[in-house]
Amino acid sequence: MERMRGWPVTLNEGPVGLRPIRMRDAAVWRDVRVRNAEWLRPWEPTNPETPLFRTGLGPYLSMVHAMRKEARNGLALPWVVTYEGEFVGQLTIGAIIWGSARNAQLGYWIDRDYAGRGVIPAAVALAVDHCFFNVGLHRVEASIRPENTASRRVVEKLGFRDEGTRRRQLHIDGAWRDHICYALTAEDIPDGLRARWRARSARH
Repeated sequence: MERMRGWPVTLNEGPVGLRPIRMRDAAVWRDVRVRNAEWLRPWEPTNPETPLFRTGLGPYLSMVHAMRKEARNGLALPWVVTYEGEFVGQLTIGAIIWGSARNAQLGYWIDRDYAGRGVIPAAVALAVDHCFFNVGLHRVEASIRPENTASRRVVEKLGFRDEGTRRRQLHIDGAWRDHICYALTAEDIPDGLRARWRARSARH
């Protein structure tokens, strides 16, 4: 499909990689999610399709199937995040709107054991550059709870713009929660987000 040129694709930046999610990822996905349940619970949308505690593979297989279908329909880019080849999390560009908007939502999570290593900022830079320069999107947004300082640091390091608070935007951990909307457009990063991340990393 023309509008989803550039998918499927695998991307790499040093030890950090993004690859399309696969049905055979279900078992490791479940294991990582269950082990990280308490770490992820405060930030996860209340959604039965992405359970944190179930031990059966059925819900995970259904979720992967749904994500892959959205990718085929040009509505999402569902990646696994890898570090030195190991599954460590997920990054999804979803809720894609085409037409005059060419807008999408960014979401991500990481295994707590790999947090703080610069994995997610590198993965976000890879994904956003691909979306702007290969897929043809114009704007990417990330909605983050005000209390989620670690996730906010990721997008702030990369220069996402704080566009204000959306009141009670998503149902998270049992209640409707406020989120800060961060955004980037293609004009904001003419040289690419990966170049910005590399320059920032070289300074620190």
